[in-house]
Formats: sequence, structure tokens, C-alpha cells
Amino acid sequence: MKKQFEVLENETIADCLARMEKEGFRPVRRIEKPVFREVKKSGRKEYEPATRKIVFEGRKSSSDPNITGL
Repeated sequence: MKKQFEVLENETIADCLARMEKEGFRPVRRIEKPVFREVKKSGRKEYEPATRKIVFEGRKSSSDPNITGL
């Protein structure tokens, strides 16, 4: 089972990873998505990076360390 966890505003990456662990998931992939804002320069619309969104993909942790889930 997979689930995505977004690093929320006012939350550190460590907080997000702790939240994942609390729900029984382990991170398997980190995704960074740029967030752009629209700006007008010389009468033209341009897009500038404003921030980024960090998302972790997690897989359900198994209680048996010998089971990999693959």
C-alpha cells in the first residue's frame, strides 16, 4: 500500500517523516515540485519560481523485517 505525504506549511521534513512513521509508513521516494507565480514584465506574462512543494511517497511498513514487500 502506498500513500503520499506532503511537507505541510510550518512543518519540517523531520516532522513529516515522523508523521509517516507514526502512521506505519516508510519513505521510498522524495518528490520536489516547483510552485510558480505569474509576474508581468514589460507587458508580458512571465512565470517565476515562488517556492517548492516536497512530497514523500511512503509504503506501509511490515512488522516482519524479512518481508520486503516486493
